[in-house]
Amino acid sequence: MAMSFAALAGFVVGALAVLFYRNQIEAPRRAVATDDVETGAALPQGVASVLAVLPSSAVVLDAHDRVLRASSAARAFGLVKGDRLMAAELLALARQVRRDGEIRESEIDVAGHKFGQETTNFAVRVAPLGSYGQVLVLAEDQTERRRVEAVRRDFVANVSHELKTPVGALSLLAETIQDAADDPEAVSRFAGRMQHEAARLNYLIQDLITLSRIQGAEPIPTPGQVTIDESIHDAIDHCNTKAAAKDITLVFGGTEGLRIWGDDELLVTALRNLIDNAVAYSPEHTRVVVSVRPAGDSVEISVSDQGIGIPEESLERIFERFFRVDAARSRATGGTGLGLAIVKHVAAAHAGEVSVWSKEGSGSTFTLRLPAFGGTAVAVPPSIPLEAAQ
Repeated sequence: MAMSFAALAGFVVGALAVLFYRNQIEAPRRAVATDDVETGAALPQGVASVLAVLPSSAVVLDAHDRVLRASSAARAFGLVKGDRLMAAELLALARQVRRDGEIRESEIDVAGHKFGQETTNFAVRVAPLGSYGQVLVLAEDQTERRRVEAVRRDFVANVSHELKTPVGALSLLAETIQDAADDPEAVSRFAGRMQHEAARLNYLIQDLITLSRIQGAEPIPTPGQVTIDESIHDAIDHCNTKAAAKDITLVFGGTEGLRIWGDDELLVTALRNLIDNAVAYSPEHTRVVVSVRPAGDSVEISVSDQGIGIPEESLERIFERFFRVDAARSRATGGTGLGLAIVKHVAAAHAGEVSVWSKEGSGSTFTLRLPAFGGTAVAVPPSIPLEAAQ
């Protein structure tokens, strides 16, 4: 990215330099006032056209630091107001370049955000333009790139940590079994622990594979007609053992016969993660309710529990990868911290969304809203074949 920006900046500077040179050679044959050019009050012919097609923020300053030309991006980011360059760091760079004629590159953070950002990070390149004290400033917004890099670093660090825990546990347990080879009871107990850690490692790997498959929010490659009832029953079957261990009843209700257009395996995965979470964060002898209802051109699937709830300050972060409201409880139950991130990406892959309502001490409700098959949420009686209902 930095290389491509430098190459683009070099090309632009070169192109503008050629235009300035041609302008100065052909000046006597054009009806351009010499005084205007010498005082830097006007741009040579063709320069404005080059600046207009640049994707980055571009500003041309005259010898007195007045803005002669600024791209719409430069004004949108707040770099320019009227005929003034607002970023003090850029102005200082421009003055240095004007004094010694050397091209300078830097990175700056500019307040006065765009699209909700507190600051915008720019890679900047400042170059002299012509021989009348004019200066070209190019600024490339790299805020999103830096954010993506930070997310990638966090993801790698989190994955490394999550993998290290079960792998380390397996290593220690193997050593313990070796030392306790003459104690069948201890061997059996530690072998069970090894199976638990191996299963945890397998869940993490499977969740990573699923997340990498869908996190690009790309359309599902081979969508089909999905019957919601069947997907919910499959998800509940996956979670019954965990629920029974805590005497938690899984209940399915609402409108039957609704369908969506999508991927049945992905939908079951999302529902299984929601139900698993509800069971993990609910006390014993409670209920988890899965309900379905039509909502115009969409189908809403809700999973409600009577669990501990989610603090208000955590609601905005619960769909982040590896974020845990209660890390100790999650690790104790074998959670990978990827379940809700998978749910979010499954919803996006179906052109839908997921939302949450929660109150501490009163439980939580997660709702998947997915486009209905055929554009309208219509229930199909079980006795009618799906093909005949189209």
